[in-house]
Amino acid sequence: KIFRAVVSCIGHDGTIYVIPVEIQRNFKCLGLLEPYCWKRGEACVIRGSDTMWYRGKVTELGGGTLQVQYIDRGSIEKIPQCHLYPTDLYTDIPPFCIPCQLYKTVPIGNFWQQDAVDVLQELLTDEEVEIHVQELPADPRGKLSISLYIDGMSVSSLMAYQKYCLVEGCQDMSNLVSLYGGFVLFCFFCCCISFEIEKHTQLLMYICLDPSESLKEQSTMEAGANSNLALESLDEALKWCNKNVDSLPPLTNFRTEMPCLVEYNDGLWYRAKLLAVKELDPVKVLIQFVDYGNFSVVPASRLRQIPSHLLHYPVQAVRALLAGLRPPAGDKTKKRIPYCPEWSMEALWAMMECVEGKQLSASIVAVSPEVTVSLYEDNQNLVHMKLIEMGFADLDE
Repeated sequence: KIFRAVVSCIGHDGTIYVIPVEIQRNFKCLGLLEPYCWKRGEACVIRGSDTMWYRGKVTELGGGTLQVQYIDRGSIEKIPQCHLYPTDLYTDIPPFCIPCQLYKTVPIGNFWQQDAVDVLQELLTDEEVEIHVQELPADPRGKLSISLYIDGMSVSSLMAYQKYCLVEGCQDMSNLVSLYGGFVLFCFFCCCISFEIEKHTQLLMYICLDPSESLKEQSTMEAGANSNLALESLDEALKWCNKNVDSLPPLTNFRTEMPCLVEYNDGLWYRAKLLAVKELDPVKVLIQFVDYGNFSVVPASRLRQIPSHLLHYPVQAVRALLAGLRPPAGDKTKKRIPYCPEWSMEALWAMMECVEGKQLSASIVAVSPEVTVSLYEDNQNLVHMKLIEMGFADLDE
């Protein structure tokens, strides 16, 4: 079953509470309550901050306030006793909100960390989403296993890309790839190459999807999802922002992962995210251009708040490991990469010459724990074979 719903609440354990959009609720106001001895689990109606009454149940006792859960929203709150009223009415009506969990999605550490819950809350609360029911719970009061989509994007894939969880099985691979254009085999421009010390000492890079394919597809999807969005593509949206950049307020909240617009060396403004404050007087911050993968330290004067419509487009740079090669054994080259001495500087420059700025094809080898790809030239030759032939890498089966 597929239906649309509004996300009413994200529980502290990552439970997603949704309310089907067609359901309406209405309670009559109740009078003042005389002193009453509450019991845990007892049904009640709660007078909310909007003066409306909502169904609830008592979850914890203590002092002049009680911890209650809104039955039809899922959220938990501490409420003064004077705002509660015991009731036997409506207890036979099932909860309007449905507790859900993401299908075959395993949070890192087997429970949702607080930062992941914060992301889910910011992303989903009060948003209308599309629900694909995958499995019914064995217990009717249990959680429904769902695939959840917001603006056409898979939430499981989005959270996995941000490294908050792993998606079991291979069926969600297409969801992850669809976030970046909908192809398991796709074209891209390679814009940033760097090395990191990884578990298997693999080559790490950022690859950008070919805007002639992925952005056209994304713009079509966005146009259908949001009729108010007049701009057809990310490129057009950025052109509009560059023409009107003087009207955009400067960025003053330097929170980690904060999306923003950043002025590049060519004088144009691009999407980025803030990674860290590097200097305080004057303020300079480390940012990453999310559609290209490269990093830069810039002054606060080159930062602007990003218009909300630019957040609808998925990032175009995909962080990926390159499969099929490893550092060469017995390499005596003196010049090493300082932050990854397993590789030589010659290997770095050779790899950049092979891929940087070129249109190649990539096939996904693995999705977790890292997106891992093989790169192909137009003649379907593996790109990394050139490094192996030059002696800068060994073949890794």
